[in-house]
Amino acid sequence: MEGRSQGAIAFVAAETADAQAAQATLIARYGQGDPAKANVIVVLGGDGTMLRTLHQTIDHRVQLFGMNCGTVGFLMNRFDVENLPERIAKARQSILHPLQMRVICQDGSEHLALAINEVYLSRETAQAARISIAIDGVERLPELVCDGIMVATPAGSTAYNLSAHGPILPIGSGVLALTPISAFRPRRWRGAILPHRAVVRFTIRDGDKRPVSATADFNEIRDISQVTVSEDRSIRLTLLFDPEHHLEERILQEQFQA
Repeated sequence: MEGRSQGAIAFVAAETADAQAAQATLIARYGQGDPAKANVIVVLGGDGTMLRTLHQTIDHRVQLFGMNCGTVGFLMNRFDVENLPERIAKARQSILHPLQMRVICQDGSEHLALAINEVYLSRETAQAARISIAIDGVERLPELVCDGIMVATPAGSTAYNLSAHGPILPIGSGVLALTPISAFRPRRWRGAILPHRAVVRFTIRDGDKRPVSATADFNEIRDISQVTVSEDRSIRLTLLFDPEHHLEERILQEQFQA
């Protein structure tokens, strides 16, 4: 948003040689702010680095401007040393809300985790998982036999969700993707699009024999019994994008790729 006041800019980088070299160059040009106090953090790397930085700063009101120095850069802007403060001042905001995953394990323990891209369940052994699905307290699918299933946000809909043949969701669409992973029964079930306020509950059938894990982005919990997923609207994450290539435009373009 034009006219935004940045204050000091902080830089964080992936451990790759390219990202580290880019960080050194940018710090030499613009200085290094304190990431704990900066209004804007410039993230250098790929989407994995951006995702980790979002998790690390989830309790802070900070804006993240990514520049691609990695292999995948869907959440990143192009890398350029020049005119960085001006680019940040003109950048457009995309607001993300993470998913909250509540897990009850087979041993009765309970766990919480947040996901910016997706929460996915997956079988732990060679045997397929058997999972029932309830939406807002109403059982919608008594049993899904599958390799797994996920709930994806719009920001995450172009990642694992897309690879599993799930729908691409525009930012601001107010929906979530419920996407099966290699569904065996019902064979023709392709998933569902849910309102973003939906509360999804997965219950594992025959979990002792067919163990299942649950993962929120990269935080995995094994031997689960039940998982509840809902959007946490109390958390706002702010990504900044160059106006000509903002996140909404990228998601639109992705739907027309061959």
